[in-house]
Amino acid sequence: MDGDDARRAIDAVWRIESARLIAGLARIAGDVGVAEDLAQDALLAALEQWPGSGVPDNPGAWLMTTAKNRAIDRIRHGEMAARKEEELGREVELRARLAEPDLAAVADDEIGDDLLSLIFTACHPVLSTEARVALTLRLVGSLSTEEIARAFLAKEATVAQRIVRAKRTLAEARVPIEVPGAAEREQRLASVLEVIYAIFNEGYAASGGEDWIRADLCDEAMRLGRILVGLAPREPEALGLVALMELQASRFPARTGAAGEAIPLLEQDRSRWDFVLIGRGLKGLERAEALGRPLGPYALQAGIAACHARARTPEQTDWERIVAFYDGLATITGSPVVQLNRAVAVGMAFGPEAGLELLNGLAGEPALAGYHLLPAARGELLERLGREEEAAAEFARAAAMSNNARERELLRARAEGRR
Repeated sequence: MDGDDARRAIDAVWRIESARLIAGLARIAGDVGVAEDLAQDALLAALEQWPGSGVPDNPGAWLMTTAKNRAIDRIRHGEMAARKEEELGREVELRARLAEPDLAAVADDEIGDDLLSLIFTACHPVLSTEARVALTLRLVGSLSTEEIARAFLAKEATVAQRIVRAKRTLAEARVPIEVPGAAEREQRLASVLEVIYAIFNEGYAASGGEDWIRADLCDEAMRLGRILVGLAPREPEALGLVALMELQASRFPARTGAAGEAIPLLEQDRSRWDFVLIGRGLKGLERAEALGRPLGPYALQAGIAACHARARTPEQTDWERIVAFYDGLATITGSPVVQLNRAVAVGMAFGPEAGLELLNGLAGEPALAGYHLLPAARGELLERLGREEEAAAEFARAAAMSNNARERELLRARAEGRR
């Protein structure tokens, strides 16, 4: 195996195995930072040995065994546990775990719980949303610091520092690496879902830069969501989130033109939508509804996306049903952004005057100050009322507030009367 082939093989194995490897090591070491260090040691060993020996038949077990041996070496050299009395008990426990006869087999047996524990730990509410996103992409998504920085248009040093601080915060807070109990599970699950959807949203409508869509981020968010559903198949909100992402991602082929320009939902060629993803999303939503529990915000949003997906033309959209979904969302979240979207739906269902009245009531909402979609929505409804000059002013204001080049281009075109 030449060097390039070996590197590609190792990259592929690492992308598949690293999250499970770190999850198993975190259970043993009780610290995600130590677990990632040990996994990285195993990766370096693979880079040194596999080009000559070839990829092992069971690369995951090889990596786990190598990481175990490195952990033993670290203990011998006093690197993993300080020589303080209060740390000795932890070191004894760690030695006992490392002495298990077949660590790889044990890890395979418990991999579901281990991986779920890692996801809940990386998304712990003690961390900021930005830190949870970065740590999750690093530990569970297997993205490099450089890849995360590039995806979020951030400096690599900033992302690296964010990840280091997150691991330190978890260690200092003594956050247990475990699946939370029933009393805490709902709150912690909400934190996990928030992280996954934040990753998806950044890909779906990039907050900055030149690209309207970053499909790689959306793909990663959907992959993480499907992992979560596989580990927790009876969580309706997890099912709802995956359904929502799949239904929204189904529009990607029609959301941009040949030159990368943004195309609004109601102007898209729906024959170009991905009907395989639509089918998956609708089926996932049905599974969430079949559990018989009240629908949460992600399942309700999936219901809205399903209304669009089922409409073969914009005119066939069931806007009154969409308003009903937004009513439920508003009750649960109280979010001004939800109220904004509800106003737009009301404008589509019951006429632009009704929607505009609701938007005018949101004009002084502090949470929407500087939010470009408020003037954009006003521009849309004013245009439908034939008030072109007022609409143009709103579109121009929205364009000035947007940080995404493609979105600014679309809004400026609307301001200038170009569609």
